[in-house]
Amino acid sequence: MSEYPRELAPGLWALGDRYTNLYLVRGRRSCALLEAGISAGVDAAIRQLEGLSASPDVLVVPHPHPDHVTGLPGLRARYPRAEVLAGPGAQRFLEHPRTARAALEDDRHLWDFYRRAGLTPGRPPLETPPSLQGARVVPDGEERDLGGLTLRFLAISGHAPGQLAVHVPEVGALAVSDALGFRFPERGFLPVYFTSYAGHLAALDRLEALGPRIVCPAHLGPLVGEAARRVFPEAREAARGLAQRIRQNRARLDELAEELFREVYADEFLMYTEANIRTCVALLIRRSLEEPRPPP
Repeated sequence: MSEYPRELAPGLWALGDRYTNLYLVRGRRSCALLEAGISAGVDAAIRQLEGLSASPDVLVVPHPHPDHVTGLPGLRARYPRAEVLAGPGAQRFLEHPRTARAALEDDRHLWDFYRRAGLTPGRPPLETPPSLQGARVVPDGEERDLGGLTLRFLAISGHAPGQLAVHVPEVGALAVSDALGFRFPERGFLPVYFTSYAGHLAALDRLEALGPRIVCPAHLGPLVGEAARRVFPEAREAARGLAQRIRQNRARLDELAEELFREVYADEFLMYTEANIRTCVALLIRRSLEEPRPPP
């Protein structure tokens, strides 16, 4: 039996599966789906929404990486009247030819990973790249009243262009997508500051200051209570530790990249292509080395 959908608070549910999570926020007047997920899991998410008698009026794409947007075509087809919201720069990133090609490659790999994991996809992989055409860009600080529950959008940086977090203050919930990193159940955090190390730390500070009781990542399930409180210092320690390791490295950078790749490309990270994770490792090294170093 799947543990999803799982009610986290009045009006808030975690959807999806072990690997990819979406979050339903349902107020008295309307409801929103935070995260668009992947094409291989979108039909299961739609079944979960229908089981809750929920038809989203708002679809929020927290950033335009493939594992957060390839489910959008399926959601748009099922909920054609829903408004799609995204962060500044997300559409431009997704329209880049290299990004579009990678989205299709990653989508096919994720589809095959799900099939092998026993999570039978409900539809074939995408044949055309996902698009944010027609989506509305949400500025930092904008709020959406759903009726008793509020979505407060936070434009943050560090992980991806067009990166959004969503605060639901009435229930103390914070949807962070990948803003904290990738949290392995057995191995702790892998930082994912692909656009800026300093921006990642600033995002952690801003999000932690909200004091959420429920933290909703896009992968491997939500965190509640004490686990939600601990997750911010854990993410910060992991980021600082990785950056320090990279800066103190004395080997050739290609050797370091290979070493890091072999460490991280295991367990749940096998849901991504080898090329994707090699690119991620290269970005982590670059971002760690380009930031100003603190004085001795």
